[in-house]
Amino acid sequence: MAIAKFPLIRYKVLDRCFRSTYKKYFIEDLIEECNKVLYEMTGTPENIKLRQIRSDIAFMISPEGWNIELAELFEGKKRIYRYEDTSFSIMNLPLNDKVVEAFRAATDVLSQFDGMPQFDWLRESLLEMNMEVEGSSTPSISFESNRFLKGIEHLSGLYQAIKNKTVLNIQYQDFNASEPYDIVLHPYYLKQYNNRWFLFGLNEKYNVENWNMAIDRIVGFEASPISYKENCSIDWEDYFDEIIGVTKPLDGKLENIVLHFYGNTGKYIVSKPLHGSQKDKWIDENTLEVRLELIPNFEFERTILSYGDNVQVIAPESIISTIKEKLQKAVSLYQ
Repeated sequence: MAIAKFPLIRYKVLDRCFRSTYKKYFIEDLIEECNKVLYEMTGTPENIKLRQIRSDIAFMISPEGWNIELAELFEGKKRIYRYEDTSFSIMNLPLNDKVVEAFRAATDVLSQFDGMPQFDWLRESLLEMNMEVEGSSTPSISFESNRFLKGIEHLSGLYQAIKNKTVLNIQYQDFNASEPYDIVLHPYYLKQYNNRWFLFGLNEKYNVENWNMAIDRIVGFEASPISYKENCSIDWEDYFDEIIGVTKPLDGKLENIVLHFYGNTGKYIVSKPLHGSQKDKWIDENTLEVRLELIPNFEFERTILSYGDNVQVIAPESIISTIKEKLQKAVSLYQ
């Protein structure tokens, strides 16, 4: 979902920057702030351009926007973006029809993510502006989500623990445990995959930074008095680039994988690549050859198996053997 298309998010970020009296915001800083907030909300990198920010500022200055007044401040040749009156805020002004419509359109979409902590600010902003939002009785757009996912009630608290740098004592019960057990975790990152949420952090006992916990297996948690270790060596924006899903094997290594997809499945894979490393070509009218460079994991195997007889692993031999063994076991269930 292209959240960046919704201007209300950018307007609020710019308004906050323009009100700042302790930090100088140049145009590059405004772009960075907008991209950062959008990333925190969506979990995917956004790429707001200079042209877009200039257009947003022009709209805010115009009568169709809020008639904002920016001070003429410069540091060398670089302009500092700040309100003439830093007590001013667009949040304190009545909204014109155009902006109200933009808010309503965005809210109709974002309301489908009810319970998601990233969007708490939107609900708060609407209340601040005394804006009543009427939900549409017949939505014209929907996104894949699962409001009834076990453990979803923990999501907001876990998100706040990450933002507030709070160590957690988590009661966790994995599929193999008969009773919950305690894990002390320094939470770093939340990741959604296949309609489930996963929490990553530093396991205090084992000193493992990428400890992975499914939130539907979390029984409960509470704050721990232990000091938070925030110097994580993992770049979470890059961490998942080498895998499909969320599982990164400790001894895993990058593999060059060759797959053949057949018929209409090949056309589907062209339009919806399996992984960011995908390179594909048609070797005949019925066969799409796909090359991937990634670390094989459980999710990768499940993905391949999901295509049944419409895919064949060509290389490497280790993955051919793994997939063949799983298919043979599957066939044996019907004999």
